Amino acid sequence: MDVISLTRKLIQFNTINPPGKEEEIAKYVGGILKDHGFSVDYPKYAIGRLNVIATKGVSKNDKPIVLTGHLDVVPFGATKWKTNPLEAVIKDGKLYGRGSTDMKAGVAAMIVAAIESFKHQSPMGGIKLIFTANEELGCHGAQHLCDNGYDIGEASAIIVGEPTSNIPYIGHKGGLYLTAKTTGVTAHSSMPELGDNAIYKAARAITKIEELKFDAEKDSLLGYSTINIGKVDGGLNLNSVPDKTTFTIDVRTTKKLDNKLAIQIVKDTLGEEVTIAKTVDLNAISTSEDNPFIQVVSKVCLFNYNQEGIKKSASFLTDASVLTPWLNNAPTVILGPGEPNMAHKTDEYCYVAKIKESVKIYKEIIAKNSKL
Repeated sequence: MDVISLTRKLIQFNTINPPGKEEEIAKYVGGILKDHGFSVDYPKYAIGRLNVIATKGVSKNDKPIVLTGHLDVVPFGATKWKTNPLEAVIKDGKLYGRGSTDMKAGVAAMIVAAIESFKHQSPMGGIKLIFTANEELGCHGAQHLCDNGYDIGEASAIIVGEPTSNIPYIGHKGGLYLTAKTTGVTAHSSMPELGDNAIYKAARAITKIEELKFDAEKDSLLGYSTINIGKVDGGLNLNSVPDKTTFTIDVRTTKKLDNKLAIQIVKDTLGEEVTIAKTVDLNAISTSEDNPFIQVVSKVCLFNYNQEGIKKSASFLTDASVLTPWLNNAPTVILGPGEPNMAHKTDEYCYVAKIKESVKIYKEIIAKNSKL
């Protein structure tokens, strides 16, 4: 199977999230895997939205290696593209299209690598593919599987095919997404003393967030925890005292500051003027570079984790935040052909050579992992 042709086909499915509509691409991917001897299940996330779980060669004696990715993509954005983002145009060694980098190239490479890994002999423990719906808005597809008691089984190791330019990352920060709200009393703006201005309360809270420094030591892999206000919405009109304001808070946590403590710090900082609700609550993940599986990956990728100044962790959130703890903290690597700096951008692309290279990398890791 040609991985570039498959990547182009996957890009041509419109899975912009929202609304996602991953059912058609899920059935297409599942059909390919069924044709190559995989057992395929389609756990439902929502109407028109499916996850895909495919297994082959799985036994009771050995744990399978898990390869995972997501099927949804972000919107095109307001800026006009140079090419049709759903056409999957190849030019100058680059494959353009929404999802080329994040992360349909990774999904295609995993499918091809998984199929080809059974050509000569079955990998020890077999292979499990997990392709999720609704990852982009906070790993909700994977979380839905977990929360609804899906029998995910076990894993010897996990590869997450997110964009890393084929550099093996061994962790990423957690994500704590919060919606904060302030309330007040509306009145005519010419008589503000009769009202209670919710925007002023939000402004005071936002200033506190700007000045907040988490009292947590630096994580040797993930660095410091961070916090950011991303969106503010409030007010009725120009000449009214606003009675409600909402704003979002995005906290990225490390192993030195878990989400439970982080949200308590935010609540204590903002006080009773602000109510807070969680929308995403996923902790950081990391695997030691001394882990035998990670050592295999580093050799396959010709990557030296001891080299000074190199990047070893992803800055973005992945389904590993759900899957890794669910699979008993199996060693996890984030490794995919996409370019990290092209994710979510206009004129998103992935290098054709990197896609082909990733198939070889995945196959070699699968083969070597079965010998551990």
